Amino acid sequence: MTDYLPYDENQELDNNTSDNHHFRDILEQSISRRALIAKTASGAAALALASSLAGCGDSDNSSSLPPTETVPNPPAIDPNAKPEQLNFTPVAKNLNDIVTVPDGYEANVLYALGDSINPAYSDWDDNNIPNGPSFQFRSGDCHDGMSFFGLNITSGRYDPTVSEHGLLVMNHEYINPTFLHPQGPTKVDGRRPEDEVIRETNAHGVSIIHIKKDNSNQKIEIVKNSIYNRRITASTVMSFSGPASGSTLLSTRFSPGGKLTRGTHNNCGNGYTPWGTYLTTEENFIGYFVRSKTDDAHRLPQETVALERYGLKAGSSSRYGWESAIGTIEPQDLYDRWSADITAGDASKDYRNGPNTFGWIVEIDPFDSRQNPVKRTALGRFAHEDCRASRAREDDNLAFYMGDDSRGEYIYKFVSDYKWSENDRNGGYAVGDKYMDHGKLYVAKFNADGSGQWIELSYGINGLNELNNIYPFNSQADVVTFARLAADSVGATKMDRPEWVAVNPENGEVYVTLTNNSNRGTTHALDAANPRNYSDPEGGKGNVNGHIIRLHEDKDTTTAITFRWDIYLFGAEAKMAQNINLSGLNDNNDLSSPDGMWFDPRGVLWIQTDDGAYTDTTNCMMLAALPGKVGDGTRTITSSGQETIVGAQVSDQTLRRFLTGPKGCEITGVTMTPDYKAIFINVQHPGEDSRSYDKPTSHWPASQTNSSATSRPRSATVVITRKDGGTIAG
Repeated sequence: MTDYLPYDENQELDNNTSDNHHFRDILEQSISRRALIAKTASGAAALALASSLAGCGDSDNSSSLPPTETVPNPPAIDPNAKPEQLNFTPVAKNLNDIVTVPDGYEANVLYALGDSINPAYSDWDDNNIPNGPSFQFRSGDCHDGMSFFGLNITSGRYDPTVSEHGLLVMNHEYINPTFLHPQGPTKVDGRRPEDEVIRETNAHGVSIIHIKKDNSNQKIEIVKNSIYNRRITASTVMSFSGPASGSTLLSTRFSPGGKLTRGTHNNCGNGYTPWGTYLTTEENFIGYFVRSKTDDAHRLPQETVALERYGLKAGSSSRYGWESAIGTIEPQDLYDRWSADITAGDASKDYRNGPNTFGWIVEIDPFDSRQNPVKRTALGRFAHEDCRASRAREDDNLAFYMGDDSRGEYIYKFVSDYKWSENDRNGGYAVGDKYMDHGKLYVAKFNADGSGQWIELSYGINGLNELNNIYPFNSQADVVTFARLAADSVGATKMDRPEWVAVNPENGEVYVTLTNNSNRGTTHALDAANPRNYSDPEGGKGNVNGHIIRLHEDKDTTTAITFRWDIYLFGAEAKMAQNINLSGLNDNNDLSSPDGMWFDPRGVLWIQTDDGAYTDTTNCMMLAALPGKVGDGTRTITSSGQETIVGAQVSDQTLRRFLTGPKGCEITGVTMTPDYKAIFINVQHPGEDSRSYDKPTSHWPASQTNSSATSRPRSATVVITRKDGGTIAG
């Protein structure tokens, strides 16, 4: 077998070598130095000063504010109204091996790894792991982004007002092979056993499950014999649509015409459309492929440039070794497709273009199992973390906002050529063709004065043509397939790992989580104007705890090509100095590495964390927030006495911790029933750092109800309700 370099996640996370301004450079330019800091010009002196100075702002910005006394769980007056303040009891930071929720609430595990969605298949058994093919009818692993679609049981179609029945649709981002297999992953003569590979490919993708809620007590259960229950996996046949469909860039042995592909994987964030379909995002897809060390010799220079820009350098190995399986249960072609080497005379006879068939937004109609899911190529190809639609307004074009989750990558939007029409609800993939195949793709550039531009990524515009000195673009298919290179070419602003996106239903403002960036202060020089370059007590460096940025489209229209921005929230530990804890967080609301994020229709913002910097103190968490709007406050960054564009200070009444998860997990995925009486979240990879299958560091979800449980950990969906049947955070 070919000798490959060991798989390294950095091949996926750090591939932007363009010289575009990084967002932190823009932030530095927006800060005006005070005389005191001007006298401490060196980065080392500035950092030392930042670590010692007390805050220069309002003395009320203490990091140790006492909890506000409130009446817990007051009865809701108007369940559809945004709360004026948060009234639930904040959950304390903890390291417990359960999902901890506020007083008056309860959390129940609904759907865990391996659970059957078909009555013909048995329940999960830790001591008898089911075979690989059965996972077509079982829950996948590493639950992630998730949306609820109300089900009208009379019409069998989507109804956004229905809470009693619904389709819960969720991603299964990747796998924890330590616990997915009976004794962890194995190899025989250097090859992965086929049954293990089938189990792993089927454990990726998406679940669609029919659930029903009892209105008398808000209890949720899965309708196990429902015709709607199904799995979409890393092997499901899918169609391409949009400008890249039919392109030679998507030609493979499976589909020489470039119209079809198989599977979706590394599905992280999500979205949903106003017509009732689900959007799943393909994030760190590139690490599933291999390339031999000699493959570059067979490539045109621009092909090598594109492959390396997406992290697939010559000699790269794959994450799970699926290409090594020998097909006896399934055709060999199903495994050969994970090798991106040129092995034939043209692309229609091998899988050199296999990587190009992933990295897209995939539309899934939960109510229609007859048609293939559709990869919408007009929205660009990159490490999609999330995809959120703008407000559905009949006087404005529909738009979709997206982040590329990698260090130094970009924020994008796609603006449809069409304004929303209520007549298109329940129109399925045909309506998706209308809104998602025709429009313009843009990338964001942030300016130091708080303004920004959306730069169009269209063939023949802004230098995106055959003469481009980064990549010779010959068509819009080239532009969308290599959207990162197009964004490099137009000078987009490098961001610090753009993760999830949320659109405020009140004003249409767009929020983006920038989860963290270890490069700050290491590969980029420190200076007095970069106040968030710091070290935390656990040894982290750079922008350790992340932040959330937001933007407001000019003239309140999605077609605007300019916007205003500010920073809504800085993550930090409450105990950190004010020059680091810039948002004045206290023990009720401090957080690190914001990741998942969603506005419920009332306007409550839910913020989730995927953290490694604060996990000595607390497990990952979800918080509820009542944010303001762009421009609601310009404050002084107290680490250096410099001004930057920051929103109004949060308070204990506008941001507080709603839950914590079990050991070793990420909290991700959030959605609600339309009556706001049940909220769903996902617990991903509990016990992920366990060294072996028989010595797990977590026993969740069994530990949720049995503190002495010894079961292996499993990712799962949790439903949270109020014991009095009231509205969540109402």
